[in-house]
Amino acid sequence: MADKTKPTPKPKEPEYPEDIVRLVEARHYNPYGFLGRVEDEKGPLIRTLHPHAGKVSVVTDSGRQEMDLVHPHGIYELRGENLPDAYELDVEERDGTSHRGFDPYAPAFHVNIPDTDLYLFGEGTHYRTYDYMGAHVIEQGGVSGVRFAVWAPNAERVSVIGDFNRWDGRVYPMQTLGSSGIWVLFLPGLKLGDLYKFEIRGQGGYLSHKADPYAFAGELRPRTASRVWDVHAYDWNDEHWMKQRHDQEDPLNQPVSVYECHLGSWKRVIDEDGERFLTYRELADDLIPYVKGLGFTHIELMPITEHPFDGSWGYQTLGYYAVTSRFGSPDDFKFFVDRCHQEGIGVILDWVPAHFPKDPHGLAYFDGSHLYEHADPRKGEHMDWGTLIFNYDRNEVRTFLLSSAMFWADVYHLDGIRVDAVASMLYLDYSRKAGEWVPNEFGGRENLGAVSFLKKFNEIVHAEYPGFLTFAEESTAWPMVSRPVYLGGLGFGLKWNMGWMNDTLEYIEKEAIHRKYHHGEITFSLIYAFNENFILPLSHDEVVHGKKSMLDKMPGDVWQRFANLRLLYTYMWTHPGKKLLFMGGEFGQWNEWNAGESLQWELTRYEPHSKLRDLLRDLNRLFLHHSALHEYDFDGSGFEWIDLHDSQQSVLSYIRKGKNPDDFMIVVLNFTPVPREKYRLGVPKAGYYQEVLNSDSEVYGGSNMGNGGGVQSEAQPWMGRNYSVTLTVPPLGAVVLKPE
Repeated sequence: MADKTKPTPKPKEPEYPEDIVRLVEARHYNPYGFLGRVEDEKGPLIRTLHPHAGKVSVVTDSGRQEMDLVHPHGIYELRGENLPDAYELDVEERDGTSHRGFDPYAPAFHVNIPDTDLYLFGEGTHYRTYDYMGAHVIEQGGVSGVRFAVWAPNAERVSVIGDFNRWDGRVYPMQTLGSSGIWVLFLPGLKLGDLYKFEIRGQGGYLSHKADPYAFAGELRPRTASRVWDVHAYDWNDEHWMKQRHDQEDPLNQPVSVYECHLGSWKRVIDEDGERFLTYRELADDLIPYVKGLGFTHIELMPITEHPFDGSWGYQTLGYYAVTSRFGSPDDFKFFVDRCHQEGIGVILDWVPAHFPKDPHGLAYFDGSHLYEHADPRKGEHMDWGTLIFNYDRNEVRTFLLSSAMFWADVYHLDGIRVDAVASMLYLDYSRKAGEWVPNEFGGRENLGAVSFLKKFNEIVHAEYPGFLTFAEESTAWPMVSRPVYLGGLGFGLKWNMGWMNDTLEYIEKEAIHRKYHHGEITFSLIYAFNENFILPLSHDEVVHGKKSMLDKMPGDVWQRFANLRLLYTYMWTHPGKKLLFMGGEFGQWNEWNAGESLQWELTRYEPHSKLRDLLRDLNRLFLHHSALHEYDFDGSGFEWIDLHDSQQSVLSYIRKGKNPDDFMIVVLNFTPVPREKYRLGVPKAGYYQEVLNSDSEVYGGSNMGNGGGVQSEAQPWMGRNYSVTLTVPPLGAVVLKPE
């Protein structure tokens, strides 16, 4: 017979208020209104969320009171009168561990950002947002801890996660500040070095763990958490340098000779753990005296902003406010910069506002929306590089990037910024076919948001930091890149002269016998040399990906290769424009640059390499101490051809001049292996001309053909001049003459 008894009904689950449901489901955007000391229709209470707890007690000056569990997922309450603004919670976890600390949701620890800052942030005109965004060690309510702030306007909920809460996004939800899109929270008891991320819940079930865009430090890759750091604690010792830089009359009239360096492969060491990078402090002891000994005025660092992939050389940056942890801490890097300044060397940072990688912990799709990048891939993605493009039209993105530039000048005392891949920012159709890009509002190909951004970048850093240098790696004919914004330019201090680099290398790589047919390639640069404030770059891009090292590019036998390279460097150092040379080029590395290994330092034991390096040292000294070679780098009055037409002998001759009419130097270059003896040259005035440098000297590894230290002029008109000298111009060599 069938059992007709009715089944026992399941007990009805209690209905909880919507706020409690949102807390438990980690969807709450207003924890300050519901956690901590709050008040409901029944009166004042303390409420907390601890999903792993078995017991929670409130501890005040008057004693300890156990809280009531009001939801099985860890919501506890304690009701009472005269509850304090600050109190501690004693939490006993179900696994037997326990901890005690101040409740971050107590009224004493509520975070607020002034309305003015929020307004300027949203307007895109706050250029020091790093003062309140990110993670800051502060004291609030008499308690030390860390204040967090992150911009995620389309998030449903944002939490701080870390070891301190088992990386559980339910525990520490952040408070949103009105319509600003900024989320904040102060966590008492957190300290320097603590690791953290933001757990972001967006629309449609989006959930992601993101590193802090404003983090001052990060974990060593492959780990990706941000690290709490105080970047204002370092005690600087570079007051003299900073004042001198601030007070100099015109930084562009000064000699600028840059040693471009990739810290991860300049030199490595082998210890008990195997091969490793040098640290920032070890580099201070090794790299700085090396660069100073060679006479370079600046070190340019390929991006040392935090990046996930070594193979990107730092150019796929995610940490726009963090030095990479590969070489040490932020304080270690400050020590490096400080030492550079004490030794009279400026530091330039490669900065990459052109694009960023898609790594899931980074800026891409940050809050479940295309926040930092454009949503349309025709505007928001570089297909060649597999990276995303910043939305320069969004105010908050502009202030994020502009504040980053100010941050490096302000907090790290850097002396200049080189902006990478400027052409990719300026053109909407950069590396795109028809139909793959979207015209601007006027139907043009110019990225108007990027243009406006670059102008503002240059305006603010030059206004705030006199003597600060900005460099554009810009490879097109965009006009007035290095002209002031108020004249219609982009405002950069200097522009990389990519045309000079391409033409010069194409010429010098030809066999000498063919050069007379390509004479225009080596002279063409002077047609446009003064259209911009140029720096002449022989950078890392020219010694990778099958392009060969500088020495290996040179034609001929081994002797001729070294002679060609000595000739090239002498031409470069006497040509109008500032100078930049990538590491390894100074001693003639044979191998292409490999970012995964040290330079070929063993070569410097051999004379051809060490003597080439001696030439670089002496060229820098000549450039540094003779104003004729640097005062008029950007003005045609500082250059005059003597003879640019001697293509048959592949000889060039010209004059470099300083502000003083009697301050000039004569340069003669022979691009063939045939010595040019009794070579008559017109000169500006009578007198004795000292041979101040000869690239063929035996001290540089040459054949030692020259002019016995100098020549006396003759009253024989030549080349339209009243006086002339007769020279021996060495094979594949250059001589530099100065009137006594």
